[in-house]
Amino acid sequence: MNHSELHLLPRRQMPGFPGWLAALGPGVVWMALAQGSGELIWWPYMVAKYGLTFLWLLAPACLLQYPLNLEIGRYTLLTGESIFRGFIRLHRGFAVFLWLLMTVSFLWFGAFASAGGTAMAALSHWPSGWSPRAQSLFWGYVSIAVFLIAILSSGVVYTLIERFMKLVAVVTVFGLLSACLNSDVLNALPEFAQGLLGPVAAIPRPWDDHDASKLLTAITFAGLGGFWILFYSYWLRDKGAGMAGLVGRITGLGGAEEAVLSDGYLPQDDAVGAGHWQTWRQFLRADIMIGILGNLFTTLMTCLLAYALLFPKGLLPQEYELAVVQSQFFAASWGEAGRLLFLVVAAAFLTDTWLATADAVSRIQADIVLTLFPKARRFAARQWYYLFLALLTIITGFTMQLDAPGPLILTSAVIGFAGTIVFPVVLYLLNYRLLPVHLPHWARPQRQPWLLGLSFVVYLLLAALYVNASFKLF
Repeated sequence: MNHSELHLLPRRQMPGFPGWLAALGPGVVWMALAQGSGELIWWPYMVAKYGLTFLWLLAPACLLQYPLNLEIGRYTLLTGESIFRGFIRLHRGFAVFLWLLMTVSFLWFGAFASAGGTAMAALSHWPSGWSPRAQSLFWGYVSIAVFLIAILSSGVVYTLIERFMKLVAVVTVFGLLSACLNSDVLNALPEFAQGLLGPVAAIPRPWDDHDASKLLTAITFAGLGGFWILFYSYWLRDKGAGMAGLVGRITGLGGAEEAVLSDGYLPQDDAVGAGHWQTWRQFLRADIMIGILGNLFTTLMTCLLAYALLFPKGLLPQEYELAVVQSQFFAASWGEAGRLLFLVVAAAFLTDTWLATADAVSRIQADIVLTLFPKARRFAARQWYYLFLALLTIITGFTMQLDAPGPLILTSAVIGFAGTIVFPVVLYLLNYRLLPVHLPHWARPQRQPWLLGLSFVVYLLLAALYVNASFKLF
C-alpha cells in the first residue's frame, strides 16, 4: 500500500453542514433505486410461491448492507473522493479487476426499462397489433429516450436524479400503503407479521432448485447489492457532502460546466472541522437508515400484498410480466382504476432504475478513466460522462432484446455477487488501515468494525450456498 499519495493531498477545512433538509437526499435515491432493482421482483416472487417460509430473512438482509454503506460514505465524506478512487489508491491492479467485473455486470440493466415497459404496454395496449413483448420493448425505449432528454437538459444532473427519485419514492410508498388497506390484505397482516420472526408453517409446495439463485439474489441484493452499492459514494459526491463539497459536480447542458476533480482533499486538524465532522457523521448514519428502512418498508408492503393476493391464487410474478401480474395489488383496493394506477407506478418503479443506473455507471466509468489514464484529462469529466452515457444507452438498448427482464436482471445480480463478497474486506483495508494515519484524530474510526466483519461472513456463506445450488442444477 502506498500511503504517500494520500499524504500529498492538500488539506482544507471540513465544510459546514448545510442543514438536514438541504443535506438529505442520497439515501432517498438509494431507497428508490433499491425498490426497482429487485424488491418489486424477487421478494414478492418468493412470497407468492412459498408463502412466509423465507420472509424472516428479509429484515436481516436489508440491515446487512448498513455497515457497507457506512464505510463507503465515510471515505467520500472524509476525502471528497469516490470510493473507486479509494480502491485504486489501495491497489491499482485489484481496482482494475473490479472495474472490469463491474462493467460486465451492468451490460444488462436495460432489462429494467423493458420490465417497466411491460406495465405501460398493459396499460395502453399500444402499438396496436404488436405482441406484448414488442410493446414492452417499445415503451422501454420510449422511457429511455425521455430520461436522456431530461438528463441533457438538466442543470445539475444529480439534482434531476434526486428530485425524480424522491417523487417515485413518495408515490410508491403511498400507493402501496393504500393498497394494503384492502380488507383481504389487512386480514392477512397478523399471520404475515408472525412470518417476520420465523417460518410459521411447513413449506407450502415442493422446493424448486431453480429458485435457489433467486432466493440468494433476493437476500444478497435486499437494498442495493453488488456494484450497485458503490453508487452511494457518487451521489454523496455530487450532493456535496463533507469534503465532497469541494470537488465539483457533473452538470447537464442546461448548466454551466464545473471542474470535477478525481483527487480530493484531507480535512485539516482544527476544532471547527471536528465539530463539522460530528454533524456530518450523524447525517451519514441517518441518510443511510432512511434508505434502508424506507426500502424495507416498501418491500414488506409488496410482500404483504403478494401473500394476501397472489399466494392464495398461485399467481407468480416472473419473466416480462412481472409488473403486470402485480397490478393485482392495486386492483384489489380500487378495482380497474387501481390496476391502471399501479401499472403507471410500476413503470416509474422500474424505469427509474434505468435512469439512476445509467447515470451512476456513467459517472463511475468517467471517474475511473480520468484516474487511471492521465492523458484522458485533456477532456473534461462532463464530456467523458456523456460519452459513457451514450455507450450505455446503445449497449443496454441492444441487450434488453436478448431475453425477458427476469433472467437478465438475475444475470446482472449474479455477476455482482463477487463484488459483494470482497467489498467488506476492501473497505476495512481502506478505512481502517490506509486512510486513518492521514486523518486528524477526531476523524479516525473509534471502534473495530465488527458489523463489517459480520457482513463479510454472511456474504461468504451465501456465495458458498449459491455455488452449491448451482452444482446441484448441473
